Amino acid sequence: MAELLEEILQIVERVGEIKSDEVANWLEKDHQQVVGAIKSIQSLGNLIACEQQTSKHWELTSEGSQVVNNGSHEAVVFHAIPPEGISQAELMKSVPNAKIGFSKAMSAGWLEVNKKCEGGPRVQKKVSSIEDKVQLQLQAISRGDLAGCTDKELADLKKRKLISEVTKNVFLIRRGPEFSTKVQKPETDLTPDMILKGTWKDHKFKDYNFDALGVMPPSGHLHPLLKVRAEFRKIFLEMGFTEMPTNNFIESSFWNFDALFQPQQHPARDSHDTFFIKDPANAHEFPMDYLERVKTVHSKGGYGSQGYQYEWKIEEARKNILRTHTTAVSARMLYKLAQQEKFTPVKYFSIDRVFRNETLDATHLAEFHQIEGLVADYNLTLGDLIGTLYAFYKKLGIEKLRFKPAYNPYTEPSMEVFSYHEGLQKWVEVGNSGVFRPEMLLPMGLPEDVVVIAWGLSLERPTMIKYGIDNIRDLFGPRVNLQMVYDNPICRLDK
Repeated sequence: MAELLEEILQIVERVGEIKSDEVANWLEKDHQQVVGAIKSIQSLGNLIACEQQTSKHWELTSEGSQVVNNGSHEAVVFHAIPPEGISQAELMKSVPNAKIGFSKAMSAGWLEVNKKCEGGPRVQKKVSSIEDKVQLQLQAISRGDLAGCTDKELADLKKRKLISEVTKNVFLIRRGPEFSTKVQKPETDLTPDMILKGTWKDHKFKDYNFDALGVMPPSGHLHPLLKVRAEFRKIFLEMGFTEMPTNNFIESSFWNFDALFQPQQHPARDSHDTFFIKDPANAHEFPMDYLERVKTVHSKGGYGSQGYQYEWKIEEARKNILRTHTTAVSARMLYKLAQQEKFTPVKYFSIDRVFRNETLDATHLAEFHQIEGLVADYNLTLGDLIGTLYAFYKKLGIEKLRFKPAYNPYTEPSMEVFSYHEGLQKWVEVGNSGVFRPEMLLPMGLPEDVVVIAWGLSLERPTMIKYGIDNIRDLFGPRVNLQMVYDNPICRLDK
């Protein structure tokens, strides 16, 4: 390559100014190879000045070259017809490109067809001689002579795909301010050896562009769910909550349902709402004294409640499932809290995955995330729950709240939480809440004057609103667009 660069520079030194295609002809090189060499010379500094020039010209296609050598299709058809004529069917079989040639010859008035002949139509010459104008035009174009061709004729030849218009870029090169016939590649690094020996004085260094942006280093990107989860977690921690361990996706029906005073005949415990585990199908280790108290409060009542009055079966409680809510974790934590010698008030939260046998659509998945917070303290009231909810949602930038009575098996009273959505101009549900029932808390061993308030909401719904995603399957699951993850900015919940 260096040899070719110097040959080009020597030509420029001799002639002063020359085009790249002329250089290619001079050196008998491919034009694109010469253009690449010129680009390389430009990268070395101001050795040459270079100006791009664009020109257009007509070139024969491969079919056009055949016409130059053999005549146009219509002329070939004409010359293939003997004086006595030929059947049209035989003509079409014996002559290449006969269909287009026959059509053009008929349009030119060279042929006539007798359709009344026995054996089918017969083609005869209508004139004794012809001038193959198409061949003559293409011969002139091949010589670069367009004087005999009108624009209409050129357009017709192009339409017949006999010629094509070619755009050619050439470069006019001349001497530059730092012209030299010797190629010296600029150094990119100043080495310690150059400094010690002083050889840096004899080298030319490549200019640095200090305004150029650096290449972004390859890195991972946080999913929108992780960004919003981090924001919620930060809010809970700011409010003094402690995060609960939520790493057990598989849970027994006892902790997921029975400990929450949810009856064994509840529709949520059916297979069409819950995923049951085949292996291991059953759990075996339970705090038996606590289990007996749960059994009693379900079947006979207690602690001021008449219970559900049904035959409670441990076989149902042992069934392993994919947990349907993180409240199962809350039940375990509250039972653990009740085993302390002295009760201490706590504030817990969790954000993790839950599983329900849902029909998949734009707003429902069988696997999603639940956010849950609870406060356990002496003599809490419904007013404490409402005040805590106002404080929590205010940190999300939500200040307009309404509460609607609701039913949950393990909370009484229960409330759905609504917020006014300024964009939709209507009230939308943003969570569920309530006060845990004594039938749930007292069998655990918690003091009678301890009250637990709790609330929960989805992680996906606020994330979809924040990022303008209208289909939950585009946010979470195998259909997630990784480019969406890459493009989305760091999340800030709007205040």
